[in-house]
Amino acid sequence: MKKTGIALAAALLFSAGAAQAVSVSGQAGQHYTNLGVGFGTSSPGLVTTLNWAHSDNDGDIAGLGLGFNLPLGPFMGTVGGKALYMGPKDGDEGYALAVGGGLELPLGRYFALYGDGYFSPDSLSSGINDYTEANAGVRLNVIPLVSVDLGYRYMAMSGKDDHRDNVVADGPYIGASLNF
Repeated sequence: MKKTGIALAAALLFSAGAAQAVSVSGQAGQHYTNLGVGFGTSSPGLVTTLNWAHSDNDGDIAGLGLGFNLPLGPFMGTVGGKALYMGPKDGDEGYALAVGGGLELPLGRYFALYGDGYFSPDSLSSGINDYTEANAGVRLNVIPLVSVDLGYRYMAMSGKDDHRDNVVADGPYIGASLNF
C-alpha cells in the first residue's frame, strides 16, 4: 500500500510538470547575455528553470532552479532555490545553492511588472564567498506566444581567497520570450 501511494504521488508530480507551459527566453545587456528555459513559470504549482548567463569580462553562471508558484491576490509569488555552477573570470570555479523568490503583478491584458532575487551565503557555496542575484522589469505581452521584457539584472560572485569580485550582470537589458 505504501509503495502504491508513493508511485501515485510521483506520477501526479511528473504529470503535473509535463502539462505546464514552456517558455524560452533571452536577454541582452551591455556586457552580458542571459538565456533561459522555464517550465510552469506562468501558472500556480511547480516551476523548473534552466539558465546560463555570460559576461566576457567576468565569466559564466549556469543554474537549475526549482520553485513553487503561489497566487497571492493579484500577484503570482514564487518561492524556491537554485543550484548554480560558477565560472568566474578571476577565481576558482565553484558551486552554490541559492534561495529566494519573486513576484509578478499583471497590469491589464498586455503588461506585467516582475522582480526576483536569490542569495547564497558562504556556507552554501564553494569557490566563492557568496552569490547575489536580482532582476526587475516590465513585460509586454505582444501576442500570447511572444513577450518583450525591459529590465535590470544584477548577478555577482564575491571573490574568495584574495580573488576579485566578478559581476556577471549589472545593468539594463532587453529580452524576448516564446511561450508554448
